[in-house]
Amino acid sequence: MLNYDKEADAYDASRGGEPRAEAAADAVLGLIPDHARRLLDVACGTGIVTRRLAAARPKARVTGADLAPGMARMAEARLPGSVLLADSRRLPFPGATFDAVTSVWLLHLIDEPADVRAVVAECARVLRPGGVYVTTVDKAAAHDVGSDIDVVLAPRPRRPAHDAAATVAAHAADHGLLPAGRATFPGLGQGRTPRGTIADLRRGWFTVLRPDDPLTERLAERLAALPDQDRPRPDPRFSVRAFRKPRAD
Repeated sequence: MLNYDKEADAYDASRGGEPRAEAAADAVLGLIPDHARRLLDVACGTGIVTRRLAAARPKARVTGADLAPGMARMAEARLPGSVLLADSRRLPFPGATFDAVTSVWLLHLIDEPADVRAVVAECARVLRPGGVYVTTVDKAAAHDVGSDIDVVLAPRPRRPAHDAAATVAAHAADHGLLPAGRATFPGLGQGRTPRGTIADLRRGWFTVLRPDDPLTERLAERLAALPDQDRPRPDPRFSVRAFRKPRAD
């Protein structure tokens, strides 16, 4: 996994910047009721999305939480006094505190299935009855857009998709959350190029495939033979799911 303290300063620019953040925030906000007054953004990263959530809901109290000090530092600059260091598997809040909990680009990063379950359990625990949990799902699959680059990369090994939509829905159901909607948004500015993908392979961005693996260079050679080395292929399209905590009747 990447060192997110070291990545913090360059993180936004390398992942679509403000356009992607705006698209993500719009999709998330469309699944959060207008009457929500307390919102927690789990694994808020640099706060680039969290800030947009807060700006769009000025009557709501928005809190960001992240485990990486470097990320939390940047988020704090965007949302002074509203960001704290916290492990998403053990959130430092009483139960039934928030009207909405969000986790954008978190679950796909977690290596252990038990930790994914723990994150969903914690998000469900801190939700008030009637509140919603909104999360991205199927992150890796979103990058497979049917391009010539995807054809070349098909033989690479892949990490298990612990954020698969069906898996996340099952974890949510285990903790009493019901499906409450879905959305998609484009990863603006994140369409792959052959030349850029070669660089990503060689610096280890495809985390299961080491830069020194012989397959890395075989894939790099095939990518180098593709036309239009600097033309971005289609942007990925990310998926978001919402789950509601029922009210006690």
